[in-house]
Amino acid sequence: MTALNASTRRVATAVALAAAAAISLSACSAGQITQTATQVAAVNGNYANQGDVSLRNVHIVFPQSEEYSLEPGGTAALAFTAVNNDEHRSERLGRITTDYAKSVTIAGEAGGRVIEPQTSLGAGVRAATVLDNPEDPTQLVLVTLDGIKEGVRPGLTVPITFTFERAGDITVQVPVDAGPTTERHESAASGSAGSESHGSSGGGH
Repeated sequence: MTALNASTRRVATAVALAAAAAISLSACSAGQITQTATQVAAVNGNYANQGDVSLRNVHIVFPQSEEYSLEPGGTAALAFTAVNNDEHRSERLGRITTDYAKSVTIAGEAGGRVIEPQTSLGAGVRAATVLDNPEDPTQLVLVTLDGIKEGVRPGLTVPITFTFERAGDITVQVPVDAGPTTERHESAASGSAGSESHGSSGGGH
């Protein structure tokens, strides 16, 4: 056997072993849907990309004052960052809608929803103070979900649609911030934390 043939054989053997390992791993997980595959973390928010718009850290803020509440009929603040990735054209946030609130309010003038090229628009509870301070350079709007309905609970997600002038409608499954000490609510998709699942952590999968 020549040195070239020996080297080729070694490579072929390595490839075969790698393929066998991949098949073993895929067989081990076949038919399994993990809990994390159907849940969105309630920390750090969700994200979405469409056209030249990137939505980041989209979440419903856990109430930190009497002004906000997650009880049905209450008002909750929506936090997000909308980035306009286009280098030449501006973008505009037209409206935000959801079936889980009677209405959605975007505070400030309509012109404040324009996102210049390569800049971003943010929303959160801090926007309330920024809107009263014109010298603050941060481009923020205060967005509230007014008259929220059942199902807006810490640890769960609700669909919210952002409508942009050029990027169109972007629907995001938005997590509700769980807060520092709030008990987690389980949805039908979450599964039971105490139930058995396929493949235990000690099974070597």
